[in-house]
Amino acid sequence: MLIKAQSVSKSFGPQKVLTDVSLQINEGDRIGLVGANGAGKSTFLKILLGLEKEDTGEITRRTDRIGYMEQFVDIPDEKTVREVLEESYSYVENIKRRQAEIDELYNSGGDIDWNALAEESAELENKIAKFNDEVGDKLLDILRQVNFPEEYLDREMGSLSGGEKSKVMMARTSVQTSDCDLIFMDEPTSHLDISTIEWMERSILSSKCAVVIVSHDRYFLDRIALKVLEIENGKSLEYKGNYSQYVEKKNMALERQMKEYERYTDAKKKQEALIEAMSHDARRYMATYKTRMMMASKIEEKERPDEQRDINIKITAAQKSGKNVLMAENVAIARGDRTILSGINLDIQKGDKIGIFGPNGAGKSTLLKAILGELPVTGDMWIAPGAKIGYYSQQHEGLDLKLTAEEQLLHVIGPDKRSEARNMLAQFLLTGENVTKQMSQLSGGQRAKVALCIMMHGETNLLILDEPTNYVDINSKHMLEQALAEYDGVVITVTHDRYFLDNVCNKVIEVGKGKAVCHNGNYTDLKGAPEPVKMAEKATMYRCVEPFTNWATRKKYAKGDRIAITPSEMPGFQDALDKGKIRKS
Repeated sequence: MLIKAQSVSKSFGPQKVLTDVSLQINEGDRIGLVGANGAGKSTFLKILLGLEKEDTGEITRRTDRIGYMEQFVDIPDEKTVREVLEESYSYVENIKRRQAEIDELYNSGGDIDWNALAEESAELENKIAKFNDEVGDKLLDILRQVNFPEEYLDREMGSLSGGEKSKVMMARTSVQTSDCDLIFMDEPTSHLDISTIEWMERSILSSKCAVVIVSHDRYFLDRIALKVLEIENGKSLEYKGNYSQYVEKKNMALERQMKEYERYTDAKKKQEALIEAMSHDARRYMATYKTRMMMASKIEEKERPDEQRDINIKITAAQKSGKNVLMAENVAIARGDRTILSGINLDIQKGDKIGIFGPNGAGKSTLLKAILGELPVTGDMWIAPGAKIGYYSQQHEGLDLKLTAEEQLLHVIGPDKRSEARNMLAQFLLTGENVTKQMSQLSGGQRAKVALCIMMHGETNLLILDEPTNYVDINSKHMLEQALAEYDGVVITVTHDRYFLDNVCNKVIEVGKGKAVCHNGNYTDLKGAPEPVKMAEKATMYRCVEPFTNWATRKKYAKGDRIAITPSEMPGFQDALDKGKIRKS
């Protein structure tokens, strides 16, 4: 056991964020932490790390070798990439801390053993020099793996883009996996391209380090998680398996809970009806009346499952355009003297759902801006005259952060449509105080929902979306995907969300190395299904009391052999167990 949290609660003023959350993290665990925007996932992560103090509950920590990849990185701009990566090595930080203490002792003077300090300082310098020799090549190798330019190693963090900073933090986390027992990761796939995300997956799967990951990336959770902890209404529920298995088990549990509640209410109504009928002649039916009263009091009360508040989104398409919506032949896009993309050929027709993916900086957003007419192109690009375009920007440039969510929407749809505005926001579960908060106080996911509401207003037949699922919680993603799949118009979207690419798109455009190539089918059709993640199983020990052969494996066992059997292996031993040839040890 590395960390154990029991019945943790946390409030901020009158707002209760967590009321009863528990989790035990063991060596080698890979845990996905899920829940809606604002459910308290990041708060719980900070409590486990010791960065926030719980109000009630108990936290037991048996390791201090813990790494942390934050969602929003706050690193001084003047720090170099090299310094950020070197911070991952806890023993180097201890050396530097001691060097700073020695410098203070030198400056303070007084009764000090100068020779001993000089010897210790020299020894520390030698350790740092040895570290630089041993680790320098390793840092370069890690940067190469995340497609980060090696010459950036000595650049300051302030000079990097958001995507480049995310890659540096990913590289730092990779360093930590070899130096830590446990890593916490808060939305690690945000701003990363697919190739870097897949590298991260391989790095985590090959590591022995335990990980706890807050993520809305369903594909990533399917690949990584062996256990899912859901935080909902301040409480936690734990499920074994990956994200898809969690969804299946949760739906089954809700269905079972609803059936139990319905049986309970039916039984209670029947008893109450009989009691009501007998109460009019209680003397005649006194004995039976008392029995019925006792039976009614003994019916085990069942709670009604929490109502699942689904988002119901409908995107209305304008009058349909013709069959051909967008065509490009040998198109090139340049910025100044530099050609970004060339040789682009597209044939986008009515009903197509197009997903665009590729490395950061390869030109995906550039392609969108060319389609929007914001960048000049050479070659032939034609958009149907009847195309009515709706645009969603990942930067949310159109939002005024001084306005509330409601005011922002009224500014677009009209000041006298307050009821309509509130209904639109409620579709994305933005209600109560979140509607009247300034946009600057809302989370990234909540701002994204406001921007999506604005995009959906007005009739369109061509939606152009730049990272529409970034920061949005899983439930909102599901409903947005369903709405886009049912949308009658054309959808062209840039995304790194592989689940979205698989469930919405019938064509994908891969951008990279100066090209943008269109393929029929979704992401998995193009790249192939990933290798299934092998889940660890607990084995039960058995002792062989009579010789037998496991015919599934053709292996023979002798009397006295001890056999470790996992649940998936049990069918091969079931006959021996039934005949008493093996017994649980």
